[in-house]
Amino acid sequence: MPDPIEVRKVAIESVTDASGLAKLIDDGVIEADRVLAVIGKTEGNGGVNDYTRILADRAFREVLVSKGTRTEDEVKQVPLVWSGGTDGVLSPHATIFATVDPATAVQTDEPRVSVGVAMSEVILPEDIGRPAMVEKVARGVREAMKIAGIDDPADVHYVQTKTPLLTLATITDAKERGHTVVTEDTLKSMDISNSTTALGIAVALGEIEMPAAEQIHKDLSLYSSVASCSSGVELDQAQIVVVGNVRGIGGHYRAGHSVMKDALDADGIWEAIRDAGIELPERPHPSDLGDKLVNVFMKCEADPSGRVRGRRNIMLDDSDVHWHRQIKATVGGVAAAVTGDPAIFVSVAAVHQGPSGGGPVIAIADLS
Repeated sequence: MPDPIEVRKVAIESVTDASGLAKLIDDGVIEADRVLAVIGKTEGNGGVNDYTRILADRAFREVLVSKGTRTEDEVKQVPLVWSGGTDGVLSPHATIFATVDPATAVQTDEPRVSVGVAMSEVILPEDIGRPAMVEKVARGVREAMKIAGIDDPADVHYVQTKTPLLTLATITDAKERGHTVVTEDTLKSMDISNSTTALGIAVALGEIEMPAAEQIHKDLSLYSSVASCSSGVELDQAQIVVVGNVRGIGGHYRAGHSVMKDALDADGIWEAIRDAGIELPERPHPSDLGDKLVNVFMKCEADPSGRVRGRRNIMLDDSDVHWHRQIKATVGGVAAAVTGDPAIFVSVAAVHQGPSGGGPVIAIADLS
């Protein structure tokens, strides 16, 4: 049986601020050596050259090294998944997952959060957007499930990944080795890396069969309802964090999920919160949450039809502000209105992650 899990959210008050993590360790809430993963939002542009992700990564890893006994190389293996871009009211923050001593955890037979982390095989630039990447991610997800002690895919509520995207350097590397790449548009490669990863998650969980090459990033009927995929320049493997519920593990956190059917689907967010075990009235209000909701994690996508609930919008036609930033701000506003807290995880480029024009929603609740 894996160890029980502590989940805490901390604010990031400047681009290199990791004081929230340091305080949790200093206060004895978690131990540096027991941190399994960090999932956070940084304040950059969310694009290929968003170096706020690298700055946050460095700051948090420095805390783990200085306050624990793991070596720098060992800490490098801890998945720190940073999604850039806090458009609109979204606030930079990090959610920290750490194991705790089973002897100190609340004992219960109710489903409680378990976490498994794994790194995939190296994803080559020529793998991105192709079946080889789907297969590599699927193998990594299955390994993370084993580590979490999850046998039934139905008990998986959240799979957060970080994968490589294409840069000029990696495109050149592939060409020099005699390979082609799926695109030479580095920003587009971010979307394609995310969508290919999502299909790998869906395959691992039995949500879909192995897709054909021509279905990747094209067949929008294929998706995972629990995948949240980000990509960046800072790694060449898939960092995989599987979050699910296991009976008998102990602790007081529970995960749940649902989907937003479109960018305005607040009910989808409330459904995820209910699925995490928080009892709510028929017409809930943020005040009904108290301090029970740790965080929500969601992906979003501009509807390829260019419409939301029958009304036309110009996100996909706007040459001034990329649609990534517009839809992230929109869904972030809807979600913050539900939770009453703008420090929530909203990430863009959601092809194959939830239904087209919508996206998955994951909630983690503190049921203590």
